[in-house]
Amino acid sequence: MGEQIICVNELVKLACEKFERKFGGVARFCGCAPGRVNLIGEHTDYNDGFVFPMFSFMCMSQALPLVTVMVGCPTNSSRYRVLTHSDHADHSMFAEFDLPSLESPLKPGIPAWANYVKGVVAYFKGQNPLCGFDAVVSSLVPVGGGLSSSAALEAATYTFLEALCGALPTVSLRDKALICQKAEHDYPGMPCGIMDQFIAFMGKKDHALLIDCRSLESRLVPFKNPEVAILITNSNVRHLLTGSEYPTRRRNCEEAAKIMGKKSLRDVTLDNLEDFRNNLTEEMYHQVCHVVTEMHRTKQSAEALEDGDYQMFGKWMFESHESLRKDYKVSCPELDELVKIVANVDGVYGSRMTGGGFGGCTVTLLKTLVVQKAINEIKSKYHGHPTFYVCRPGDGAQLINLE
Repeated sequence: MGEQIICVNELVKLACEKFERKFGGVARFCGCAPGRVNLIGEHTDYNDGFVFPMFSFMCMSQALPLVTVMVGCPTNSSRYRVLTHSDHADHSMFAEFDLPSLESPLKPGIPAWANYVKGVVAYFKGQNPLCGFDAVVSSLVPVGGGLSSSAALEAATYTFLEALCGALPTVSLRDKALICQKAEHDYPGMPCGIMDQFIAFMGKKDHALLIDCRSLESRLVPFKNPEVAILITNSNVRHLLTGSEYPTRRRNCEEAAKIMGKKSLRDVTLDNLEDFRNNLTEEMYHQVCHVVTEMHRTKQSAEALEDGDYQMFGKWMFESHESLRKDYKVSCPELDELVKIVANVDGVYGSRMTGGGFGGCTVTLLKTLVVQKAINEIKSKYHGHPTFYVCRPGDGAQLINLE
């Protein structure tokens, strides 16, 4: 079936052992957050649109999650020391930085991964002042796979800090998400939408979450049918990019909305788009076309899932992938190949790339009984070396008791 992944308790245990070896003490607190899969609604969040993600846990013999954990304890120093180790990386990485203050706030720096932690530390709101700490981060969420390893790290960090300093009652789940989004904007410098951080704190077991990225209202949609599963296939490719692809598309969307006299692409219809076609570059036109049609697909998909109409949901998924490939141009040959392979498997409802694109993962909605058949087809026909995760919706960020 899917990849044989250790359970969360075992991952926490390994992280605590690494902590003891590195820092010579016993970890007292643990924050945990899973990776997410976006069922549909890609590149719509920063356009005030709709997205439909869920947090994922594995559904093989046990609930075996793709998660990130942060374990550690406070220190008497004015330093943060963080060791990170990923099941998908060949080595550990270490970062050390000072406590922030009004006179000397934290600044982005090297190593790049530490900026996700720094940003959350800089904007964290707790009952007690921040103190120095030692911590180990351990993750099973594939980096660069489109499963939001960055939001998992941010949410795990925030949850760890709550255990360290006490949770502030006035900080809602929504506010935590906004804090982590600001952290990612200001420190790693990624102008992400709200989806990943929102689902990080508000995900619920056996539900997907339809999020209105303008109003920040959300609706839990039941996803409990044991006869239907989600197959995540990691292409295990990540094409080298200049780093401007995501920001450029976001700027194009914002500029197109401005040209059409709209606050955002949320307010644009296909008729509006055709009226202004001659005012937009060809690239802008196609990108806007994707966003506008994707918002419609996302709302319709939520209704289809609520009605148990998996055939219709699958139809929207296939159309989403084609739009991402043809109009938004964020797919790649490997992702297209994976979608094409499973499209010919009986019992597969739909499939699409998930995440930012240019590599990473596909998400497939299919009958549970044909999961192994789909995996076998991909293994026999895909030209790369894929890995598989068979998932159902799980809970968002949480504290784990280490005592």
